[in-house]
Amino acid sequence: MDRNLTETIKKRYNRTAIFYDFMDRMISPRWRKLVWQEAHGRVLEVGVGTGANFPFYPPDCQVTAIDFSSRMLARARQKLHLARAPVTLLEMDVQQLDFPAASFDTVVATCVFCSVPDPVLGLQEVRRVCHPEGKIVLLEHVRSENMLLGPLMDFLNPLVVCLIGSNINRRTVENVKKAEIKIERVEDLAGKIVKLIVGRP
Repeated sequence: MDRNLTETIKKRYNRTAIFYDFMDRMISPRWRKLVWQEAHGRVLEVGVGTGANFPFYPPDCQVTAIDFSSRMLARARQKLHLARAPVTLLEMDVQQLDFPAASFDTVVATCVFCSVPDPVLGLQEVRRVCHPEGKIVLLEHVRSENMLLGPLMDFLNPLVVCLIGSNINRRTVENVKKAEIKIERVEDLAGKIVKLIVGRP
């Protein structure tokens, strides 16, 4: 794990926390519903951000929600009243989760692995803490397969990373496979750029 890069990204998210809600509006409520209808039991939300998913939590779940940005978590705490399930907020890095193996029935992330410095390591940690019979649910934007748009995303990526810490050209489905998560299905939600990925440890 590159600790210097992790600290750099963390500082960027601390800096953008004040207006992150505006950026988060790009994620359709319909997509969030699709994600959270998959969740059950003990749930880990990775990269909770400012708590945009709180209203979509199933009421019969117990949610542990983590983020490595203290300022994101501070804003999330202000929205806890919107959550429909019990929530525990923790400051933690997905690349180094402080949970025993098989701790959760469901692990959820919405547009998180675009910004994790070592996404495969983070996904391996997700697999480790998910129960063998559990489920991993990811909503991620990925590099376009279009011959023109894909290279354009590659070209713009350094600028986007510099501004907000997010990579727009990640090949997340391939990264999920590298982490040895067993993919059950992949749904294209916005062309082939936004994907719902459902898998098992």
